[in-house]
Amino acid sequence: MNVDHIHWLGHATFRLEDGGSQIYFDPWKLPAGAPRADVILITHAHYDHYSEDDIARIEQPGTLFVAPPDVAAKLKGRKVTSAEPGGTYRVGPVTVEATPAYNLDKDYHKKREHWVGYIVTLSSGQRIYHSGDTDAIPEMDDVEADVALMPCGGTYTMTAAEMAEAANRFKPSVLIPMHWGDIVGQKSDAEAVAKAFKGRTVIKQVEK
Repeated sequence: MNVDHIHWLGHATFRLEDGGSQIYFDPWKLPAGAPRADVILITHAHYDHYSEDDIARIEQPGTLFVAPPDVAAKLKGRKVTSAEPGGTYRVGPVTVEATPAYNLDKDYHKKREHWVGYIVTLSSGQRIYHSGDTDAIPEMDDVEADVALMPCGGTYTMTAAEMAEAANRFKPSVLIPMHWGDIVGQKSDAEAVAKAFKGRTVIKQVEK
């Protein structure tokens, strides 16, 4: 399965190319010259996921936003879809499903915040799951995705072992580790995922 259209920009930031459309997850520390966004999806309110400075670098007239309610309320004057866990939305060229994202045994990402991950269905039909900042929660067993982008750095999210175990249950065709190499996590965490996941793991290099 081709994943060349999935660009990792570090941490939890990804850019998807869907035909002529540019779709971003959690833009933060964007490289110079990053393409303008058609769709921007924000998973939660923490500074390394919701960054107005980075949004300003890629926003253009007509950019569409998807965000949980607390972040949507801050995106005043924009075309925003307020996404609740379990909701499905048509946003420009793509279909977006919001999934739960929360911690089980720590307080960084509380379930009551209604923060989210997303499953984006591209025009090709490919389903890409960005889990957001989360532990290996029971709801992941219901995820249906071709490609999964999931955190492996531990501390604030699941560990590499927990990530691989969760992915082995819902079985994406391709697993791409994120949330390592900045703030928390190392390449060795991504490599541990590759050893433990029974499918194909792609360890992306940060594009700058």
